[in-house]
Amino acid sequence: MEKTIKIKYFNDKLQKLEYIDGKSDWIDLRSAEDVDLKQGEFKLIPLGIAMEIPEGYEAHVVPRSSTFKNFGVIQANSMGIIDHSYCGDNDQWFMPVIAMRDTHISFNDRICQFRIMENQPTIVFDEKDHLEGADRGGFGSTGKN
Repeated sequence: MEKTIKIKYFNDKLQKLEYIDGKSDWIDLRSAEDVDLKQGEFKLIPLGIAMEIPEGYEAHVVPRSSTFKNFGVIQANSMGIIDHSYCGDNDQWFMPVIAMRDTHISFNDRICQFRIMENQPTIVFDEKDHLEGADRGGFGSTGKN
């Protein structure tokens, strides 16, 4: 099923987003400025876009698999969630990063990716004294191999 999402670019030199059908349903996002960071520094890297995500959906923003190898940064909040209400003309998306080494990220470098996900349905919790599922042995019980 196809969705149309309104997007605003904050810089006309930023490479446009592209959905590559058949490769992955994650869409790459790019740095909207040149960034120099020293080890241990934090920065909100502007991604140069804002979107009107449809009601009932949210965007999940995570690093690309090569982001740490290429740039030595980790995403400070592990995964970013952008809900449909963050949709105004000035609601630019950012990636919060911490540099694990001195690094340079260039304008238009692909640094993270996102996908649109349907919101979780309303959850009702039914409290029980015992659960009927089989025990797996607790946290970390499956070993290393």
